Amino acid sequence: MPPVHALAGGPAVAGSIDVLCVGHASYDLVFAIPHHPTADEKIFADQLVACGGGPAANAAVTVARLGGRAAFAGFLGSDLYGDAHFRELVEAGVETRYVARGPFPTPLSAVLVKPDGSRSLVNHKGATPPLTAGQLTISPDTAKVLLLDGHEPLVSVPLAESARRLGVPVVLDAGSVHPGTSVLHDQVDCLACSEKFARQYLGGKDEQRALQVLGEKVPAVVITLGEHGLVWRRGAESGKLPAFEITAVDSTGAGDAFHGALALALARELPWEQCLRFASAAGALCCTRLGARSGIPRAVDVECLLQLGEAA
Repeated sequence: MPPVHALAGGPAVAGSIDVLCVGHASYDLVFAIPHHPTADEKIFADQLVACGGGPAANAAVTVARLGGRAAFAGFLGSDLYGDAHFRELVEAGVETRYVARGPFPTPLSAVLVKPDGSRSLVNHKGATPPLTAGQLTISPDTAKVLLLDGHEPLVSVPLAESARRLGVPVVLDAGSVHPGTSVLHDQVDCLACSEKFARQYLGGKDEQRALQVLGEKVPAVVITLGEHGLVWRRGAESGKLPAFEITAVDSTGAGDAFHGALALALARELPWEQCLRFASAAGALCCTRLGARSGIPRAVDVECLLQLGEAA
């Protein structure tokens, strides 16, 4: 196997990072199209946005844009797309000492965005193998919160175990049921999952039942429901939160922004329901522009939306 190497700097100081985001990075080609193409149909895109993507990488950029200290741990190929994405992370102020580079291709996503903001996505990883625990040397106590997306399980599982022993809260972004989220979902302090994950896990559409079942395994559970807001359970308490009203342009990356903002709010030790509102505002604002990276908001934008929500 060709070598994969991490671009590591000197040792990080304990607690010097607010959120360490571990998992998937891709490069996204986002096409705005008039309608979903039918069989053998050729259509023309109205817009094209090319930018970095991937749940954990987008979450790291979210943390940085919201004024937090973020680090990303994952793989980027030594190719055109990997170089472009790496530059984006640096420009965003994300700590890149844990980014592994190598000769395998950077995962590539083609995203088709319809006029109502909904999207379809095709991701290609090719022969790019998962990272192994020995390829990255990470001490979880460098971060106040560890955020995982499940896409690098060989790295994430031992990291989660170490973090919990050290008292570092672990958040899992579970977009769907796959090998990584399956092994991690009950090994974290906060499971922030999509409606899709809850439905797949439970085998049916019953968010309250999913909250109950998952809440027996994890201290805190959040199930995001898109335009219908979210439901949550934390210990013996539970509740729901409506979505912010926005004009949706592209939902790509909304969940990633939500998870990054939630992890940052937890790192800042905000009250629980304030954490959820902060994350919901960030996720909503991400839907207002084409492309995940383009839509990730700044702290001032989130604060404005929160103030508008309180005034409504």
